[in-house]
Amino acid sequence: MEDIVLLGVPLWGWQIAVAAVGVLALVLLARTIWNPTQKSLRAWALGNIAVNAGIAVTGATVRVTSSGLGCSEWPKCTPDSFVPIDTGHAALNAAIEFGNRTLTFVVLAVAVITLVAVLRMAPRRRDLVRLAAIIPFGVLGQGVVGGITVWTDLHPASVATHFLLSMVMVFVTVALYVRCQEPEGRPQLAVGPMLHTVSIGLVVVGFLLLIAGTVVTGTGPHGGDAAAPRWNLDLSAVTRVHSVLGWLVLAGSVLATVIAFRSGASRIARTSSVALLVIVLLQGVLGYTQYALELPEGLVVLHVLGSALTWVAVSRLYFATTRLVPPGEEVTAAADRAGERSSAASAG
Repeated sequence: MEDIVLLGVPLWGWQIAVAAVGVLALVLLARTIWNPTQKSLRAWALGNIAVNAGIAVTGATVRVTSSGLGCSEWPKCTPDSFVPIDTGHAALNAAIEFGNRTLTFVVLAVAVITLVAVLRMAPRRRDLVRLAAIIPFGVLGQGVVGGITVWTDLHPASVATHFLLSMVMVFVTVALYVRCQEPEGRPQLAVGPMLHTVSIGLVVVGFLLLIAGTVVTGTGPHGGDAAAPRWNLDLSAVTRVHSVLGWLVLAGSVLATVIAFRSGASRIARTSSVALLVIVLLQGVLGYTQYALELPEGLVVLHVLGSALTWVAVSRLYFATTRLVPPGEEVTAAADRAGERSSAASAG
């Protein structure tokens, strides 16, 4: 197939230009955090959440459009070229796969800039440095797993690993977003132990829900390419397992919301529990709708977006149940409700 040409330039050329402009814009914005503030660091941490969740969604677009082998090699697109020329696939499929690859550079740029900002903080916080350092290595790991995915002709196990690694990075980026707003210290419960336990359960079941979702994807029709291997499982059976886990997350969300309000938990804990409940409800409606309509491509992509948002909400609730407290201080119930900390010594 001939390349898609716009204004005399192949589409892949435009994609490279857009990615380069995006990276350059991020570098220019990074000048504002050479002397970082808590506000600017929080913004970059939020950006990390967005791009790591976002590239999972664009990856879903690659799958549902059967563009997974639009570039048949890695790190090159073809054995003879880094860009999609004579790929043997439709030009649009090659463009979609190559575009997803170029977005990785934007994700990596956000991660590196955030790490530099954390290193520039005065005083430097070792806990934030550790979190920020994980993210760029995670993005590089994503690239390697992406290569393995191509080399295995989109084997569902490698496709699942690619998505799940993105979700692990989302969890780390949420941790960075929350912790950069708190002082350096040791984690201490900011809510009752029951709500904290429920939040841990939601993290565990929520990740199992993500895993089950990848099994459904690896069994269903959207493998990324017509020739991609599939798991020889009963689609209805694995979908039911996924559904049961979804109902468990919904039940946990309801329980967390009830506990948060009845126990007088902090505003952020209450808000996080309600946000999770609403997102899970919407995600459930979307999931049953796409199943009833036999998995239309657009709804599949929206469902992956919903999965990412659900995981962000689960992570946010979990980190809302604890706070970092400087040595010699502790979170009191009254201070927690006000979003403040008080010294145990001064309280005495």
